[in-house]
Amino acid sequence: MPEQALPSAPQARGRVIFVGTGPGDPDLLTLGAVDAIANASAVVIDNDALRSVFEHPAVRLAEGVTVTVAPRQPSGKPAPASQRAKLVLKLSENGGRVVRLVAGDPFLDANVADEAAACVRGGIDFEVVPGVSSLTAVPEYSGISLNDASGVHFVAVPERVTKAQSSQWANTGTLVISTVAGLIPEIAEAALTNGRPAEDQCLVTFFGGSTEQNTFQVSLGDLAARARDPKGRQETRIDPTEPAHVVIGRAVEHREDLEWYESKPLFGWRVLVPRTKDQAAPMANRLRSYGANSEEVPTISVEPPRSPQQMERAIRGLVEGRYEWVAFTSVNAVRAVRERFEDFGLDARALSGLKVAAVGPATGGALQAWGIEPDLVPADDHSAAGLAAAWPPYDDVLDPINRVFLPRADIATETLKAGLTKLGWEVEDVTAYRTVRAAPPPAPTREAIKTGKFDAVVFTSSSTVRNLVGIAGKPHATTVIAAIGPATARTCEEHGLRVDVIAPKPGAIELADALANFAAARRDTLVGQGQAVTRPSERKPGRRRS
Repeated sequence: MPEQALPSAPQARGRVIFVGTGPGDPDLLTLGAVDAIANASAVVIDNDALRSVFEHPAVRLAEGVTVTVAPRQPSGKPAPASQRAKLVLKLSENGGRVVRLVAGDPFLDANVADEAAACVRGGIDFEVVPGVSSLTAVPEYSGISLNDASGVHFVAVPERVTKAQSSQWANTGTLVISTVAGLIPEIAEAALTNGRPAEDQCLVTFFGGSTEQNTFQVSLGDLAARARDPKGRQETRIDPTEPAHVVIGRAVEHREDLEWYESKPLFGWRVLVPRTKDQAAPMANRLRSYGANSEEVPTISVEPPRSPQQMERAIRGLVEGRYEWVAFTSVNAVRAVRERFEDFGLDARALSGLKVAAVGPATGGALQAWGIEPDLVPADDHSAAGLAAAWPPYDDVLDPINRVFLPRADIATETLKAGLTKLGWEVEDVTAYRTVRAAPPPAPTREAIKTGKFDAVVFTSSSTVRNLVGIAGKPHATTVIAAIGPATARTCEEHGLRVDVIAPKPGAIELADALANFAAARRDTLVGQGQAVTRPSERKPGRRRS
């Protein structure tokens, strides 16, 4: 009897997951959203603003995953659902798992139901990860309690006001409208025409839930005129296609007591961080939690040592058991050693049996990402001196080898080596990488630094002070200067900069906290003096630091 042919495996079927990101704050991502992004083979976003999602510490994209912006019409409006679905279908070929990121909640805010239906017609399955809706989140971020006993009515007005919508507006205690800036005058007219009193209080929010959130309160009778020029200045008019949220009614009257988001100590501050984006991530996330917008400007560039022989000998020594300890004093040192390991076809297992020390949490995190759990991390002082203070003395009975491998930068100080030598250890410090001054930032950034457009600069080392001044010039006199410790503060003063903030302990998080505490105290002082609370960049220009 002839053998029966085995059935062929069915062709892999693609899938699209519509994921809501919330109204603007990446902290509102759900666990489902984080998991979907981590398992995506491709990601499609509505606009470039959604790229901020990938900067959140909880979000991980698999290596090689592409992020594509959904197509738009020449007018700037989203392309038809069928065209957007066509892109998703292409990316899902051969069983791809496409995450379609949208702002707010997919079916409530983003109106992607037609796109999902088009995907089904194209032969792929879909699922939805709901997000926090902007209809509820933006009012709460603006200090509005939606617990109105007389009722709350939610409505989306994406293109025009219909009579069916506006006919219900007069009988609602509080009205919450999701729309675009250009339609606000039309909304105001419809509300008045349908019987809402001109004295009704209105709150308009742009960029809701982001660190650029901008609100204004006005009576319904004045809403149309104010919406055309929110700040009363021609140059600050809002793009008419910009999403906006309008709250009309009783809930607005109690907003002053509940405003919390725009009251954050660093809300709206533009903070310059003289580090690369990957190095600055912990600080940037902490600054964002206080309401700040951080901008990273690299001041150094990391390059391999001029001669690789010394590192090659050290790597062989690690494998051959020449050392008892290896001490990492920076993320760059971890990266340099890891790259040399990979050049030799080695991985983290080559460090088994060695004791590993990290100068602080960031360096420890880089080791953990490599699969290595550090044996020693200072509890408080995350500096070379702090690591030396936490290091155990050499014991010729307990320690079979007395050598420590110290991969470091070419310009590193001798602090750690001297401290370990006093404890009886023999330290072999090896230049693992060189630091050179980075290229100057773009001209607009240099101009912003010199003219006081930044509210604060956070310096994390003396070299960042010297290099920033060298490539971009001195920060303006109105800019708040924050230093990570006394040594960095002295370098600031040597360059003619007045230091306003010094972190109580050396660390990126501690420095961000110290800046926030300074800003809160400054705000309290201004309020106590009866002055308007302005950002440092809004102060009248003074003489530049000399």
